[in-house]
Amino acid sequence: MLRDGRADVALMQCPFDALAGFDTEEVLTEQQVAIVPAGHPLATRTSLTMADISDLADLPVARWPRQDGTYEPGPGPEIHDLSQLAQLIALGHTVGVICASARSWLWSAHVAIPLTDSPHVTTVLAWPPHSRSLPSPGSSVRPPSCSGGRGGLFQPQRSAA
Repeated sequence: MLRDGRADVALMQCPFDALAGFDTEEVLTEQQVAIVPAGHPLATRTSLTMADISDLADLPVARWPRQDGTYEPGPGPEIHDLSQLAQLIALGHTVGVICASARSWLWSAHVAIPLTDSPHVTTVLAWPPHSRSLPSPGSSVRPPSCSGGRGGLFQPQRSAA
């Protein structure tokens, strides 16, 4: 929507969203967590690795769409939104990998466990460089505080394009 002009600004995430051609403002960099069903044996662990969750025959990792809308091959369900993910985890059909700040939507049927080797995710505010209603070079943006995040004053990053 941002690329075709239907939106003026968007919250996007590195490394998942393509940011080339946009000006950006970093909002938060955070760890990812595995969300498992509360009754699963992994729910008692204090941390996990990607290898711990990648080969679970009884609990395949949920698959999010790539930038082109296709999905990586694999046994896990194809996920379209957080509501679907939450339901499938609660039913014991999948494990999800999401940003740590997304814990706010967890139910009692879910347990979030830090992933020690997953890439960190940076959430950015992004906008087209030609926009007139958003930050100009040298200005600053004060994003809302995020629980567990840095919050505060940041300098916009201008695109190289």
